[in-house]
Amino acid sequence: MKSPASLKRAAEWALPYWTRGQAGRETPQDLFRVLYFGWLVAFTLKLLGSAWDVSWHFKWLRDDLAPPHLLNSAGTAIAVALTIIHGYTGYGVDKAALRLIQWGTGIFLVAVPLDLINHRVNGLDITSWSPSHIMLYLGTFFMIAGVLRGWFMGSPPGRERTVVLGAFFAFFLENVHFPEQHQEYGILSIGAWDNHATYAEQILLQFAADQMGRPVDRAMMVAFSLPVPDFLYPVYAVVVGLSVLVVARLLIGRFGAATLVAGAYVGVRTLLWPLLTFTGFPPSAVPIFLVVAGLVVDLAFLVRMPYVRAVLGSVGVTAAAYGALVAQSAIMGGVYSAIKGQKGLLGAPPLATSSAVWAGLGLLVVWLAVEWLAARRRGSQPIEARVIATATP
Repeated sequence: MKSPASLKRAAEWALPYWTRGQAGRETPQDLFRVLYFGWLVAFTLKLLGSAWDVSWHFKWLRDDLAPPHLLNSAGTAIAVALTIIHGYTGYGVDKAALRLIQWGTGIFLVAVPLDLINHRVNGLDITSWSPSHIMLYLGTFFMIAGVLRGWFMGSPPGRERTVVLGAFFAFFLENVHFPEQHQEYGILSIGAWDNHATYAEQILLQFAADQMGRPVDRAMMVAFSLPVPDFLYPVYAVVVGLSVLVVARLLIGRFGAATLVAGAYVGVRTLLWPLLTFTGFPPSAVPIFLVVAGLVVDLAFLVRMPYVRAVLGSVGVTAAAYGALVAQSAIMGGVYSAIKGQKGLLGAPPLATSSAVWAGLGLLVVWLAVEWLAARRRGSQPIEARVIATATP
């Protein structure tokens, strides 16, 4: 805990900057770093809270004041404070970045009470794919996009710029992949039921069964754990999740960027797996296939012609993602962990392999659009950085 003297020094440093200004204002480097490291803290809290939240809801009845919600709310509070600072002072962002951050924060804050009302009216609504939940992801999507633009446009060249940019992309990947965790937890919950080691508390199972109007049986568990079509998981992962890796590789501009962004996210999920499991919470399958697909994205960028790269990359990345998912599913069929006889973290949700064509076409459309926008940006006038170390408040 900080001492009063250190808090006083921090206030003395910060207060002179609290002046009204327009977005795009020249920002001292030390202030710029403080603002964006604040965003890193906010997104870290939100990541930890959201990761715990899914596991929590596969074990307990919903609780508005559950610890995962409080942890997520702490990250949201920091994000709201930073949004106000950017908006009032104009420091650290250009107009586009500020608008993205403000719209994202606004959508998120509107979605929170709507989600509470939704749960009051519809009961559990455990699926991650409900409209109110999607609004939460959409708000975070715009929020992180604005932060990414702000850091990309304003940070000076160097290792710190690259590392932090990669971290923000990992948070971006976590946000877009978040609804997929429903299937990743759901498939292991069904496996637990089949092995007579159900993770969910009886009160949750009974509540869900009553809501569906049927007894607590395997059919109820399947409807509870995997309420969406099998094609949704791989198609969404390829079209949306892997598009994030394509953009990350393009903006970071270094071989291995896509692999490292995917590896960072999967690494966090892998570290959280034993923490949740050994504390009695349900585990999930971990999307290791994202790392394999990220490596193929990096290899695709060895092709110099952008549109050829998009075509070849879409085919290769889709094949790699579906192949890795098939491998994970096969491992799940034969490998069991020592924990309650439950199938382990190398598993995968049900896979509709015929959907690969549509997933590949969707990724191709996005990749071509990204390459077109990148070529258009390269052809335009360069935008000068708004950050100078010698600026004063």
